[in-house]
Amino acid sequence: MNLRPKRRHEVTVDITALIDVVFLLVLFFMVSSTFDVESEISITLPEATETLREMVADRIEVDIGMQDRVFINHQPLVNSKTDTIREALRDATLDLEDPPVIINADADARHQLVIRVMDAARQLGLVHISFTTRELNDEN
Repeated sequence: MNLRPKRRHEVTVDITALIDVVFLLVLFFMVSSTFDVESEISITLPEATETLREMVADRIEVDIGMQDRVFINHQPLVNSKTDTIREALRDATLDLEDPPVIINADADARHQLVIRVMDAARQLGLVHISFTTRELNDEN
């Protein structure tokens, strides 16, 4: 008679295959996912103060009128499409290195047209954008 206790076999779970599957899933999701890069436009907001800022000689002035008229450095554009604005801005920046863009928008100008000008400037890498204002009168 055998009185020795029976040896139990230890139960083992081989998780090597599980680790491989998890690794492949992580790799699949990393490769197949897309990352949205939000475009940002860096703008320097104007201040409506009484102090005058020093005028920069190498700058690009964009004037936006009420009737969707756009002028770049006082030259009228044939239309107000984004491609036309971008090409005119590109021509204005040929001899300049990272010039500031000054936007003079009429108070009644369409917001969409101002956004088009900003978008065209951003596409060309022009990030120093500011807006001109006039001093606020309390009488109005």
